[in-house]
Amino acid sequence: MTVMRTSEQDGFQTIKRWLEDRCAIHYPDHKRNLLQQRLARVQRSFGMPDFAKLAYEIMQAQNHEVQLAVMHAASTNHTYFYREKDVLEHFLGNVLPQLAQRNEIRLWSAACSSGDEVYTLAIMIAETLGMDTLRRTTILGTDISAPVIELAEKGVYPARHLEQVPAHIKSKYMQPVGIGHFQIVPEIRQACTFRRMNLKTTPFPFRKPFQAVFCRNVLYYFTHQDQIEVVETIADHVEDNGWLFTSVTESVRDLSPRWRQIISGVSRKRGVAT
Repeated sequence: MTVMRTSEQDGFQTIKRWLEDRCAIHYPDHKRNLLQQRLARVQRSFGMPDFAKLAYEIMQAQNHEVQLAVMHAASTNHTYFYREKDVLEHFLGNVLPQLAQRNEIRLWSAACSSGDEVYTLAIMIAETLGMDTLRRTTILGTDISAPVIELAEKGVYPARHLEQVPAHIKSKYMQPVGIGHFQIVPEIRQACTFRRMNLKTTPFPFRKPFQAVFCRNVLYYFTHQDQIEVVETIADHVEDNGWLFTSVTESVRDLSPRWRQIISGVSRKRGVAT
């Protein structure tokens, strides 16, 4: 572990607390080095001498550009298309058939990063229920990081994000744009909307409930209490008997009695039996 001066230590702890209070992003002690590395990149990019200066810009100066950069650095997570296929297979086999006859399909990908998951869901719907189904489908992707939302809206991805995509899907829904990059076809992009959103900021700005919410590979960034609050608030915006998809390593079993775990990574909101 890197040894830091007292002022550096204080600055690092200030930033760490700010991330927890403002964004609910929690780095446990065993991930301390990872957070230091990510913050160091921000520090260098803005030409700051140390974490003390970085903390000052965030807290005292309220430098919005620096705040956004720190949020982005701390929340960035590696993502790719068709991640955790077992969870997606459950959505394909158990949820999509129930949504096939709905007048409107409403899905939300919380902490969507660069949008890989959002477009994966849209492609699965197009392949399973037909491209016309996308006309009555709304898939919302939200993330705290403005830069990744901008990337998601463009829908352009390097080949490494597409390694799990079957060849026939890639050729059908992704167009080559430049060397080693591909863009999602317009018909898929039109069903997907992206917005910047902090899961810590409540109430959520939704007027209509979702049938399913994907909140994968994000809960482990939160403290236990923040996990409870996020899962509870998500339940407020999901239909009775609706679905919550998390990572297979993230269980909501002990976070809220409103959710019943079906399999690892898949829970269903309690409601009137169907």
